[in-house]
Amino acid sequence: MNIHEYQGKQLLRQYGVAVPNGIVAFSPEEAVKAAKELGAAVTVVKAQIHAGGRGKAGGVKIAKNLDEVREYAKELIGKVLVTHQTGPEGKEVKRIYIEEGSDIQKEYYIGLVLDRATSRVTLMGSEEGGMDIEEVAANTPERLFYEEIDPVVGLTGFQARRMAFNMNIPAKLVNKAVKFMLGLYKVYVEKDAAIVEINPLVVTGDDQVIALDAKFNFDANALYRHPEIMEMRDYDEEDAKEIEASKYDLSYISLDGNIGCMVNGAGLAMATMDTISYYGGSPANFLDVGGGATAEKVTEAFKIILSDKNVKGIFVNIFGGIMKCDVIAEGVIIAAKEVGLQVPLVVRLEGTNVDLGKKMLNESGLNIIAADSMADGAQKIVKLVG
Repeated sequence: MNIHEYQGKQLLRQYGVAVPNGIVAFSPEEAVKAAKELGAAVTVVKAQIHAGGRGKAGGVKIAKNLDEVREYAKELIGKVLVTHQTGPEGKEVKRIYIEEGSDIQKEYYIGLVLDRATSRVTLMGSEEGGMDIEEVAANTPERLFYEEIDPVVGLTGFQARRMAFNMNIPAKLVNKAVKFMLGLYKVYVEKDAAIVEINPLVVTGDDQVIALDAKFNFDANALYRHPEIMEMRDYDEEDAKEIEASKYDLSYISLDGNIGCMVNGAGLAMATMDTISYYGGSPANFLDVGGGATAEKVTEAFKIILSDKNVKGIFVNIFGGIMKCDVIAEGVIIAAKEVGLQVPLVVRLEGTNVDLGKKMLNESGLNIIAADSMADGAQKIVKLVG
């Protein structure tokens, strides 16, 4: 789960990590009021969306007076911002962050991520801040430094100090940078974050080390422990179909293809998508109904797939271990009848109660094409959608 920049900075402030003062606003009037309250000589007006690259897309404005704050707020609120992370469809700006300006002397990058190769949290840093860190990693990897963190002792002062020196933080500010990194690690661990990125981390003219931006991504499996993080969830930033799927504990992710997929098990779902792609098709979604799905969950899953206007055909690929094939068949039949199925449907069932499941589908009166294998089903649905 992602949160907005201003929410990330609220968390950082709670853990003693230095951030500029700022106030969220939902209208030009609120923006002007916030700027007056901050009373800064220079005010930054920032679009708040769950995507990076806002500055390059015109989502960050520098205002030198209240009239400019109002002007920029009117320009940004309601604007569809297109960045390299939003895709061509972009995201509508519904809230902005009014922040006091900072006297930036130098920009850096600092981040925490779980390294799956070592199964440890890793601190990453670079003096090449304020730009896409992917470019730094690709073009000048020697300028990106890493500190692997022992989960028993956590991030040590020595590691943070070494990172500060590697990043060429001014010597007189190393202690402040160390405090910053230790606080960042603490919030990362205690809030069960998956990724925290500060880009840029800046050194200011009055010798402060502060987070000028804050990107947080949280482990969805741990959110039950953090109701305070769940309160920060912005449903406007998420796909409506994915929100609906979460209500039924379904793992659903929208894609840009035209073949809907209903599968049980994440591994099989990935393999199904790969197979569809291999035969020239394009998956419209990732959908794992899980091992213990009920007919109701399957019905809702089917409805969610069909709510995507791009779907021109559906491939149901079920291997019944814990999940029983007759339960899947029941859900598919109910949903298809409720929504009035108009697109081709290919079904491949194997495993527990497979014969009963196939019998139910055959006797349902629905126009269902049976498949003998995953490859067979993928080829059939790709052909049917043209």
